[in-house]
Amino acid sequence: MNTADQYLKAIYLVQRMNDGPAATGALADMLDVSPASVNEMVGKLEERGLVDHEKYKGAKLTDEGILRAEDALQTYCIIERFLANVLEVENFREEAHALEAVIDDTVADRLDTIIDRRSECPDCFDAEADKCCHLELEVSETAD
Repeated sequence: MNTADQYLKAIYLVQRMNDGPAATGALADMLDVSPASVNEMVGKLEERGLVDHEKYKGAKLTDEGILRAEDALQTYCIIERFLANVLEVENFREEAHALEAVIDDTVADRLDTIIDRRSECPDCFDAEADKCCHLELEVSETAD
């Protein structure tokens, strides 16, 4: 997954949470980048036909953008569930965010065979909780 896919995933999640366009500030917060960086990438994504952007209203994914965002979110879910459920990595979220930028489709597909991903993925991702609802976190959640 590349940086553009991370932005598409973020726009997708913010749109789901807000039931409308993704504001620059919300994207900047989610991605931990500056609003200027968000504006620059949103412009590039708009040029590629993946995003429609209206100044002061926010970014909205096109149909092609939605498909790419869903693929990116699915890859993230695969990584997250593999780290949490198979490897039992405590800081699985931070690791998943770091790895999503460097894991390619081949690796994600191979990890997918190990985690037994459910057919509703990526709709199983809870945007507000920032996790897949199928994570098995007995140790991590009770330790907090």
